[in-house]
Amino acid sequence: MDKNKKLIIIGDSAFAQIAYEYFTYDSDYEVVAFSVEKDYLKDKEILGLPVISFEDIEKLYDPKQYYVFVAAVYKKLNRLRTRLMNECKNKGYKLASYISSHAFVWKNVKIGEHSFIFENNVVQPFVELGNNTVLWSGNHIGHHSKFGDNCFVASHAVVSGFCNIGDNCFIGVNATIINNINIGSDCIIGAGALILKDIDIGKIVKGKASDVEFLSERTKNSIKE
Repeated sequence: MDKNKKLIIIGDSAFAQIAYEYFTYDSDYEVVAFSVEKDYLKDKEILGLPVISFEDIEKLYDPKQYYVFVAAVYKKLNRLRTRLMNECKNKGYKLASYISSHAFVWKNVKIGEHSFIFENNVVQPFVELGNNTVLWSGNHIGHHSKFGDNCFVASHAVVSGFCNIGDNCFIGVNATIINNINIGSDCIIGAGALILKDIDIGKIVKGKASDVEFLSERTKNSIKE
């Protein structure tokens, strides 16, 4: 695969390192550097590449010649990633996106700018994903569903058909949303949650937690027997 685009990854987290791997081995981008805001700058190198101050980035890398991707997760309901993305745009940088070669994304799906779609996602016909979307691995996004901007979906979630997900939402691991559901903006859908009705703006839906103490006692009793 020809590497005809130069890329700077914004961030130094685990996601930044993961993004490096995917962009390097499964895209036409060549990662040339990492960048972090100066107050959080602690390493000079990551994976053999320089880490530079975000405030000085355009002095070293001409915005006309480089792309950027902000590898931040869902902190503050994705607002950190959104802020840094917008600052990069204001600096004049082009925004990179990544779609895994091992994801199934139907041909008429609409995907906004600055998105990252991991392997084994299934994105069915007529889906619309807003700007700044992250789909971690193994999710099912059903036909005709629409996502707003700045959303993050963890692994193995199911969003059924004709759902509408608002801006700045987080959907946790193994969450399930049945068809024809509307979820307002700024919502957190916890791991393992089952959504059977519409959710208003700004709500938190907790998933079902395991009873660790119960399981521990049951194990102890089985050992004694």
